[in-house]
Amino acid sequence: MNAIPHPVDLSMKPEVTAFFDPLTNTVSYVVKDPASMSCAVIDSVMDIDYAAGRISYESADAIIAFIQKHGLKLEWLIETHAHADHLSAAPYIQGKLGGKLGIGENIKIVQDVFGKIFNEGTEFQRDGSQFDRLFKDGDTYQIGGMTAFAMLTPGHTPACMTHVIGDAAFVGDTLFMPDGGTARADFPGGDAHILYRSTKRVLSLPLETRLFMCHDYGPGGRDIKWETTVAEQRSENIHVRDGVSEEEFVKMRTTRDATLDLPRLIIPSIQVNMRGGNLPEPDEQGKRHLKVPINEL
Repeated sequence: MNAIPHPVDLSMKPEVTAFFDPLTNTVSYVVKDPASMSCAVIDSVMDIDYAAGRISYESADAIIAFIQKHGLKLEWLIETHAHADHLSAAPYIQGKLGGKLGIGENIKIVQDVFGKIFNEGTEFQRDGSQFDRLFKDGDTYQIGGMTAFAMLTPGHTPACMTHVIGDAAFVGDTLFMPDGGTARADFPGGDAHILYRSTKRVLSLPLETRLFMCHDYGPGGRDIKWETTVAEQRSENIHVRDGVSEEEFVKMRTTRDATLDLPRLIIPSIQVNMRGGNLPEPDEQGKRHLKVPINEL
């Protein structure tokens, strides 16, 4: 992956409002064009009580209420990748407010891999057709008068993309706050070498670029945070600060990943998110079910 031009006005500062979900440590965002009422939602959350098999929409309703209160027009619902730790609420929000749903084109790889793991039938489409737009590396799109661009940053998953909107970049799970390091790379389709190169792509953005995280876990008990800068990451990130080689990173990442448990919600999350946030189709009685693959993950 080579560096690509940044076809955006990096002097433009979108208005970013964060919504933190404490049950999944996920940060969702409403990103507003400062010159209009247009906005995008990035990485929304659908609530689930997994033990009880119940879903609800409190987190999504808070985002909807914010958009309606401020009279905003929702143009895009962006997924930075197919999350393994929370369920997307994009279709629910789209049904209330409209907008187009977008994700990286490599979601087709994720659908193929996990379609096999979850033994999905031929009715499960593995062509990304559950989404309105499949972004290629360097693609641009409009949020009001703002031009955003999608930058391919795989390694955590094949479909990971960083979305750069003005002076703000939404990095998904590629990077955490500097004291949190980087995402794991041991999921199917993950690769520590590729993840390292993806972090360097992000950190090649201008030093003053604001970086917004998808998750924070408050390492060491500190307060939850989700905004940093390229400059801060390059000087302080515990995994990929300037001077850390790819070989050193891969050794660290591989060793660390071997000690990590799978995310608590990976089984429902992947099944829903590879469908664009939709639940599996109902059976002949109208009931929907999630599968639990045995010894496959």
